[in-house]
Amino acid sequence: MNRPIRIGINGYGRIGRCLVRALYESPLKDRFQLVGINEPSDLSTMAYLTKFDSTHGIFPGDVQEGENCLIINGETVHVDHTTDPEEIDWDHWQLDMLLECSGKYSHRHELERFTAQACPKVLVSHPASSAQDVDRTIVYGINQDELTGQEILVSNASCTTNAVVPILALLNQEYGIEHAFLTTLHSVMNDQPLIDGYHHSDLRRTRSAMQSIVPVATGLAQGIERLLPELTRKVQAKAIRVPIVNVSAIDLMLTLKQDVDTKGLNTFLRLAASQRPGLLAYSDNPHASIDFNHNSHSAIIDGSQTHTNSGGFVNVFIWFDNEWGFANRMLDVAAAWGEKFLSDQ
Repeated sequence: MNRPIRIGINGYGRIGRCLVRALYESPLKDRFQLVGINEPSDLSTMAYLTKFDSTHGIFPGDVQEGENCLIINGETVHVDHTTDPEEIDWDHWQLDMLLECSGKYSHRHELERFTAQACPKVLVSHPASSAQDVDRTIVYGINQDELTGQEILVSNASCTTNAVVPILALLNQEYGIEHAFLTTLHSVMNDQPLIDGYHHSDLRRTRSAMQSIVPVATGLAQGIERLLPELTRKVQAKAIRVPIVNVSAIDLMLTLKQDVDTKGLNTFLRLAASQRPGLLAYSDNPHASIDFNHNSHSAIIDGSQTHTNSGGFVNVFIWFDNEWGFANRMLDVAAAWGEKFLSDQ
């Protein structure tokens, strides 16, 4: 591949803006050229929220408004404002790949509205409705080598799946997993109101996000089975939203096929993390969630919270920045995929 991958972003919410920030902070920066963003909001608001972010701080560069564009570190990024993919002149963008970050398109027939409009490849920032709705679901560090370049629609899975699947794969390979139960403690999301309000069929999500711990439905178990089919019917999961704005955790309870003590398990996890730099990390310091804000790892194993019991029963605790880690993995997948299909051109 001897030229940058021309990418566009559809949807400039939390993940879309984190992707732009991650792009300009990433060592992968030279692998990409950001040519366009589609976002219904007005240009001034887009520029403001690119510059200033309550979670990740001030943008480490220069952001200016141009005529129908953002100028980021001197680079012109075309901007459109529509909710209808058919209204955009995608030919003008000359994309190699669209990063779909609106969260509104989960079915194949919906995503094909983009591929029918001169978006040759679409990388989706959330799980598809079913495995058949995309050509492949990728968790970087697990199965990115399966990309051939022939795919049209690829899902980057979820932030939680990206955090837990590498850990489950390691433990299953080393010890064998009989059963797993995961509890995700997830920071609030924008489908929750600040105060109680009529807006959601899940009545718990009508309640104030910042005043309660709120259980919500999750498809995490199904997402894990898509990536690790050997764990089919062995995994259950639940999710609880907690009143913080960023950084989440997974409390992982497992029954392994062999006994292991706490010291031995932590020794294995520490070594495994050291062999996957940039993807996994290990710490046994007395952490709180804020310690991992703007941390780009998919998962950080908290060795101080590891527990074991007889019969192969273990408890592993994982931290992850659900915004920043996921955005960086999405860039990793985009780079790996682009290298495959551009090499054939």
